[in-house]
Amino acid sequence: MEEISLRSPAFADHGPIPPTYSHESGDLSPELRWSGVPAACLELVLTCVDPDAPGGTFVHWMLGGIPPERDGLAAGEERPRIARGRNDYGDNGYGGPQPPVGDPPHRYVFTLYALRNPSGLTSGFSADDLRAYLKDDNVLASASLVGTYAR
Repeated sequence: MEEISLRSPAFADHGPIPPTYSHESGDLSPELRWSGVPAACLELVLTCVDPDAPGGTFVHWMLGGIPPERDGLAAGEERPRIARGRNDYGDNGYGGPQPPVGDPPHRYVFTLYALRNPSGLTSGFSADDLRAYLKDDNVLASASLVGTYAR
């Protein structure tokens, strides 16, 4: 698999996510930047999950249909042509961190996938819908960025 990079001007890898991007502050998604997308990529997909949630992995964000020529997303950007998946808050789009008060910092794993074939995902897609497209033979490359958050 080829290697791409994913970063955010808002926080360092494994560093704290500023409260501005939390669920309590209105669910503004952080700015993200990437590079190294393979030339054969036909679609990018982005996810953000909390593997430390009390009930198991919590989906905070899923975007499909991101054009491969893009090199990032501005803070709060979810363009109309990008398919917004249903997060575990029950909304389409970004739902910021909100771990239980007093928990140690949770990890929020942002992952960008470069796909060999278009997914065909439409807004409202589920995590199960996405998993069907994230098979090894369809993923050309991926990169992750981890932020932490506690209340």
